[in-house]
Formats: sequence, C-alpha cells, structure tokens
Amino acid sequence: MAEMDTSSGGGHKKGPGVKKGKKLSTRVDLTPMVDLGFLLITFFIFTTTMSQPTAMKLFLPKDADNPEDQNKAKESGALTVLLGKDNHVFYYEGILDNSNASTKFKSANFGNGEDGLRTEIIRKKASTPDKDFVVVIKPGAECTYKNVVDALDEMSISDVKRYALVDISEVETQLIKATEGATGAK
Repeated sequence: MAEMDTSSGGGHKKGPGVKKGKKLSTRVDLTPMVDLGFLLITFFIFTTTMSQPTAMKLFLPKDADNPEDQNKAKESGALTVLLGKDNHVFYYEGILDNSNASTKFKSANFGNGEDGLRTEIIRKKASTPDKDFVVVIKPGAECTYKNVVDALDEMSISDVKRYALVDISEVETQLIKATEGATGAK
C-alpha cells in the first residue's frame, strides 16, 4: 500500500517571512504487486493449451490369419524406392534380379521435375489399378532421417494409399554403392 512519510524536518526558508509547506515524500510498497504478478503467471500457465505434437497418421494393415498372405503385393503394381546418401534416390518397378538390374534400376531426385520421384510415383500410380499399387520405401544405412521424412511426404502429396518402410537388402545396398560410385557421389 502507499504511505506518506511525514518525518522529514521543516522546510528551508528562502527569504524573510516566507513560509513554505512541508515536502512530503511518498513510498509505494510493491509487495502486493509481486503477489499479483505470480497469480497472473500461474493463471496463464494453467489456462493455456500446450502445443500438440505433429505426427503423420499411419494406417497399419489388419492382421491376417496367414502371415504370408498379409504382405503379398503384385509384382506389376510394386514400386520400390531406395534412399542413398547425399539425397540420392533410386527406384525400380516389380522385382529386381541380376538379369534386369541394368534396365530397371533408375535414379531420381526429391524434386517434382522430369526426373523427380513424385513424377515417377504419379506415372506408376496412373498406370496401375489402385488395389494393386504399393510403394516400398527402403532407406539405406547412409540415408538421413530427412530423406525418409521427404519420401513419406511424397507419399502423402501423391496420395499413395499403400506404402511400406522395409529394411534394405544387401544386394540393393551393393547396387546403390556401385551406382553412386559410377556417378561420382561422395
């Protein structure tokens, strides 16, 4: 609360017969203001909503009676995306074996231009029935987390309903290294 301090002595006179009123000093006690500040801080902390974490919604497949039937996909509808180091993306359609590795194994980037991953996904999606189309994403050991998130973003942008994250095989890893070595990737 505010209080008046009247303990100061009499005022100084200037000149003969001049009387001046006493100067009163005021002192404001700020203790109640601190209490009010803490009450307001507490109120705003309790009434604000905390930010919700943003996460991508994943729809997991239903369990099948026979585990072999659960993961079956038609070869003609499968597009496999391999993620390498330094933002390199490789893909192939169907099943890759030694006889067709040189013709099926292709390179792309994360852009949406002529040689972009999005263009290939949209092209494959347009030429395949929806129930058969599936994208298999295989991140390599030297792939960054950002590249995996970018690949998952491409799935949501391209409106791909069925996709899977799968471990990369040793043959695919060697093929990526050989291709990156041929293109001069570090």
